[in-house]
Amino acid sequence: MSPLCWEIAAALSFLGTHFLLSHPLRAPIVKAVGEAAFLGLYSLVAFATLGWLAFAFHAVPAEAPYWAVGDGLWITGTVLTYFASVLFVGSLLGNPALPNPTGRAAPPPEPRGVFSVTRHPMMWGFALWGVAHILVFPTPANIVLAKTIVVLALVGAFLQDKKKKRLQPETWPAWEAKTSYWPLAAILAGRVKFTPAGVVPILGGIALWLGATWAHQPLAGFGAGIWRWL
Repeated sequence: MSPLCWEIAAALSFLGTHFLLSHPLRAPIVKAVGEAAFLGLYSLVAFATLGWLAFAFHAVPAEAPYWAVGDGLWITGTVLTYFASVLFVGSLLGNPALPNPTGRAAPPPEPRGVFSVTRHPMMWGFALWGVAHILVFPTPANIVLAKTIVVLALVGAFLQDKKKKRLQPETWPAWEAKTSYWPLAAILAGRVKFTPAGVVPILGGIALWLGATWAHQPLAGFGAGIWRWL
């Protein structure tokens, strides 16, 4: 098996085990061994398959990119990663999809900020990150890795809607009715008004964006984001 095929096999294993354990296999395994044992198994499989993917990615020999990457694509990738950072930081504040510490189902809030854009800002942040990395680093190994992140995020968001609707029938359908899976779809449909992301997502997104793009220099050996031109 070639190194690239080995990476593809690792990516499929990572995605397949994640989706199977998160959805169809979760209930029967929890029933058989309990929640704590399931979480241990889930974490073990996730770390093992993610480690395999990382090892396989680094084992693929350097190859020429599929297309030339000029300033236009770098600017596009830089803008995409900025929006991805704002979506990610904003998703950490008042996200109904995150576990409720009280354990009680709360009425869905009015969607504001990043949630007026999409009810899955974290997942779309990861997806935008993956697309940006495909645009500016179009080598076979990196495309496999980035596509894995995109599929994990967007398919995971779709499946999360189905699970939440089943587990929270009294609250999640109302949240879905106010928001949209696709970015801006609820705004364009008139179901919600766009509201600014807020100070914390904007400033936190800038900090995350600057820090992550700066880290490319010591970790990858080349500048990314605005650091490419500084």
